[in-house]
Amino acid sequence: MKYIDEYRDADAARKYAEMIRGITTREWTLMEICGGQTHAIVKFGIDHLLPREITLVHGPGCPVCVTPLEIIDKAIAISSRDDVIFTSFGDMLRVPGSGKDLLTVKSEGGDVRIVYSPLDAVKLARSNPEKKVVFFAVGFETTAPANAMAVWRAKETHVDNFSVLTSHVLVPPAMEAILSSPSHLVQAFLAAGHVCTVMGYEDYFPIANKYSSPIVVTGFEPVDILQGIYMAVKQLEEGRVEVENQYSRAVRREGNAQAKKLISEVFEVTDRKWRGIGMIPRSGWGLKPEFAMYDAEKIFEVEDIETQESPVCIAGQIMQGLRKPHDCIAFGKECKPEHPLGAPMVSSEGACAAYFHYGLFNGEAI
Repeated sequence: MKYIDEYRDADAARKYAEMIRGITTREWTLMEICGGQTHAIVKFGIDHLLPREITLVHGPGCPVCVTPLEIIDKAIAISSRDDVIFTSFGDMLRVPGSGKDLLTVKSEGGDVRIVYSPLDAVKLARSNPEKKVVFFAVGFETTAPANAMAVWRAKETHVDNFSVLTSHVLVPPAMEAILSSPSHLVQAFLAAGHVCTVMGYEDYFPIANKYSSPIVVTGFEPVDILQGIYMAVKQLEEGRVEVENQYSRAVRREGNAQAKKLISEVFEVTDRKWRGIGMIPRSGWGLKPEFAMYDAEKIFEVEDIETQESPVCIAGQIMQGLRKPHDCIAFGKECKPEHPLGAPMVSSEGACAAYFHYGLFNGEAI
């Protein structure tokens, strides 16, 4: 299949690996900022094709992983109500809250349902007027257009028993938060191609210039990632600082104008807490005042719920590129996919789940 087989071509991958080795003269640390890229790197052993001077660290690129613990607890509180149908994508059902997860709520009799689109939740609200239907609106910029459309559509069609529990986060502020930390290790970024498909990459130029950090918009297949690494290392070796687009077959500099317009109509930028990292100013989206009647936090009065992270889980350090999953004392022991302590072990895009699935318990496959 075009754009699959050709970007998984072993000869092309080896060629790029050789090119990277040929230009590398010193140690460099690169961060991929997408959970899909992390999964591909581990699955295809991309990191083992690289020269020892190149270190890849895994950023906060898994939307499930960075959803704060109190948002999960708010979802659990709302979904436990008898008058609520709580809807979500399937990957959120097993994310642990402070006491249980949404799957447990469902097993206890809560009406928790998996949907494949937020618009399905709007339809569900229309066909169940006696219930309050809530959609768990989680994710990066990628999922925001569909979630904005659901809210906009509910208002246009006067569906007043629909609401969203929103936890949208934005990639550029997280990158800046990482680079502004005195303990950061990152010298260049592989930016998330799917985010840039929606938003473009104009916001990355000031970040690259301010922190002298090359940024390469990169796809998700092995050849994509290796080419993105090559482009980033080449900039580092040449002393250049630029924003480049490896994923040109899908990404334009300006992004998707219609999607961005819809997002701006429904959402406004707000401060957002990231799981394991903490509050990052202006790093999320919340509903604009004119759509406040669709804000589940306000409707169900759960805004004041606060919780504490597990002291054992080091997900925050992993997502900031300071540690690897196998550095955690609970990894593969107390923390496994069937009994996760933190979200990175739950999501298929989570670094911990990827390492566990592919047997990287000591940094090497076993």
